[in-house]
Amino acid sequence: MLNIASWKRVTHGEREELKQNMPPSDSTNLGYTPPDGGWGWAVVFGSFISIGFSYAFPKSLTIYFKEIQEYFSTSYSEIAWVSSIMLATMYAGGPVSSILVNRYGSRPVVIVGGLMVGLAMVMASFGTTILHLYLCVGVIGGFGLSFNLQPALTIIGKYFLVKRPIANGLVMAGSPVLLSTLAPLNQFLFDHFGWRGSFLILGGVTFNCCVAGSLMRPIKIKIKPSVCQTPDENDIGELDVTSQTAGQTKSKQSGCAAKVTQFIDVSLFKHRGFLIYLVGNVLMFFGFFSPVVFLAPYAKHQGIDDYSAAFLLSIFALVDMFARPGTGLVANTRWIRPKIQYFFSLAVIYNGLCHLMCPLLPGYTGLVVYAVFFGMAFGMVSALLFEVLMDLVGAQRFSSAVGLVTIIECGPVLLGPPIAGLLVDIFMDYKYMYFACGMIMLVGGIFLLIMNYYNYRWLEKEKKQRKVDKLQIGSAKELTAMEKAKDNEEEEAAGLTCKDS
Repeated sequence: MLNIASWKRVTHGEREELKQNMPPSDSTNLGYTPPDGGWGWAVVFGSFISIGFSYAFPKSLTIYFKEIQEYFSTSYSEIAWVSSIMLATMYAGGPVSSILVNRYGSRPVVIVGGLMVGLAMVMASFGTTILHLYLCVGVIGGFGLSFNLQPALTIIGKYFLVKRPIANGLVMAGSPVLLSTLAPLNQFLFDHFGWRGSFLILGGVTFNCCVAGSLMRPIKIKIKPSVCQTPDENDIGELDVTSQTAGQTKSKQSGCAAKVTQFIDVSLFKHRGFLIYLVGNVLMFFGFFSPVVFLAPYAKHQGIDDYSAAFLLSIFALVDMFARPGTGLVANTRWIRPKIQYFFSLAVIYNGLCHLMCPLLPGYTGLVVYAVFFGMAFGMVSALLFEVLMDLVGAQRFSSAVGLVTIIECGPVLLGPPIAGLLVDIFMDYKYMYFACGMIMLVGGIFLLIMNYYNYRWLEKEKKQRKVDKLQIGSAKELTAMEKAKDNEEEEAAGLTCKDS
């Protein structure tokens, strides 16, 4: 049993100061105080592994694309569907993952996801057609990654509040750390075992997600009994907080909407900040993954050897590795966190500018420079991607928000790389693909920057209006109380007059 008092790693004054610097949201309405430490750091490590495989695995498989393309005699756009389907299925499985997390908690869902990814890679090693890879790697493996991604993100909001941006930055650093390891490892495995033997070995490696899931135990907190409890109920009860809200009661509802809400909160589509985030991300994701997917093939197209091309992914991942926790530290400062949506918007714009500059940088040295700047930009966006969503909707509704966002984002995630591959097939040059991705990211970032500016203004107006309404209600209550007291005095005076007479 964990004790909340032992979890605290900051003083009460520091905690209150940090909370005051946070923007107004539902993030503190959990019914309990998140520990911000303790076993939460073990959960961070498990989420680090789980999220690392979710994001790094589809990218690292691009090492095999050229060889698999020649083996099955396919085009650039056809082979791009492997990673594209895997990423899209990972996002499309968001609502299913949300429902399972709400029902069973993060731990069992992540363990099942690890088993699915491992078995998918083992089956893919026996593939005889490109469709076989679509089904095994793309669909089954993608669903497995979905069961790894969403629960790992959700449980961070249950263990952290004040230190949440730092925890999210560390967790999201799992992607570049594993990518920097998997990229050269995949090249080594291919050289010694071919793509079939490599897929078989990778299947065994991904079973480590099951170990990561075992670390994600639900929070056990002590709750005080209510005053109206009977003597037999006065023992301190235990509350198991998985993804359900502690201390909250479910209102009785009826109809189809109520049944759907029991599994996932569709009322988020009425949330202004959520809709702004959703539209901006849909635009952004059309050009988010394609530059990473085609980085190694682009280098090989320019005549660079296989290991040097794979090393670009390692450079990208190395910079990304430090950018994510660094971004989390910066985002947690009192200057950035109250307006963290601006920080995210600028990171998206910076990402787009990097892609626009890529074709203008000559030779392998130019690609190394691009990999460094792109790694920084990609790390910034990735570290903030889910933190800003939690900032908007709060940890209480985050599980449903991720499920709804990912199912909608699976469209651009699915179509982005194949469209980029189609541009390469048409023009026989990668620069137009990078120009297109850069413009898409730039438009998405500018949209988020402008709309977040207005959203912050609207939030300030609503906050002031609530204060005015509160003062008016307070004044009305005081006036009613005064009138009631006056009536009581008049009644007492009348009663005394009657007695005298």
